[in-house]
Amino acid sequence: MVSPVSRVSRKAWRLSRPGLASGSRAIPEETAVAFTYNGSSHAVMMASPQDLEDFAYGFSRHEGIISSPDDITALDIVEHDEGIELRVWLSDDEARILSERRRYIAGPTGCGLCGLESLQDAMRKAPDVAKTGFAVSPRQILQALAEIPPLQLLNQETRAVHAAAFWEPSTGIVALREDVGRHNALDKLGGALARKKHDGRNGAVFVTSRVSVEMVQKTAVIGAPVIVAVSAPTALAVRVAEAAGITLVAVARDDGFEVFTHPARIEEDVAAHVA
Repeated sequence: MVSPVSRVSRKAWRLSRPGLASGSRAIPEETAVAFTYNGSSHAVMMASPQDLEDFAYGFSRHEGIISSPDDITALDIVEHDEGIELRVWLSDDEARILSERRRYIAGPTGCGLCGLESLQDAMRKAPDVAKTGFAVSPRQILQALAEIPPLQLLNQETRAVHAAAFWEPSTGIVALREDVGRHNALDKLGGALARKKHDGRNGAVFVTSRVSVEMVQKTAVIGAPVIVAVSAPTALAVRVAEAAGITLVAVARDDGFEVFTHPARIEEDVAAHVA
């Protein structure tokens, strides 16, 4: 399997030591990953070549191709000179449904909406998570944020990838996935949780990026009632989170954060509780 990291030579200039100095740097690999379903091409994404099984399951679920990991009957990971092919085999019912809405998307790194045939696909309604009783304190959000960087092993080497993590009050960070694309990282996280049949309603999603509408939609499919991001959301992401009952926390730093939707789940200085 292709390594997710390459080391390349480069010359560096620093204000403290003017002049070009030779050296090397670890940088992340970016690989074309093709999704095929029952032998038919569906999508090509640029992604980090790791956690590809999670990527296959998470992408398939977040795109509405499957509703359960059991809908995938087999998965083959095939390396080609040009990239990696994820050969996904669906149950007869899911294959029939997919054939009726067949489309092909090819896009740049982490672009989850490139090539959609209809605005309806892009703006599909996110599942409603409003009924969950989950709540979390500001102190716990800051603690979870502090737990993420030491787990970002790929980013520690490259300083160039995104992470998506799932946090629960009883165990802390349950799973974390990294990728050059922020959408891909969240797809991989969703796939990891789905494969373990982990209930997303009792925790929060954390992302080291901005929050666009697709990130909210994927979080809703996971079932998480809270998403926390280190950067700002788009206006559309806020509207979709509001409609889906998701608490959207953003601009999260070690000294605080901003809550854009459903602030009632943020309870001051109390232990987080679940539904």
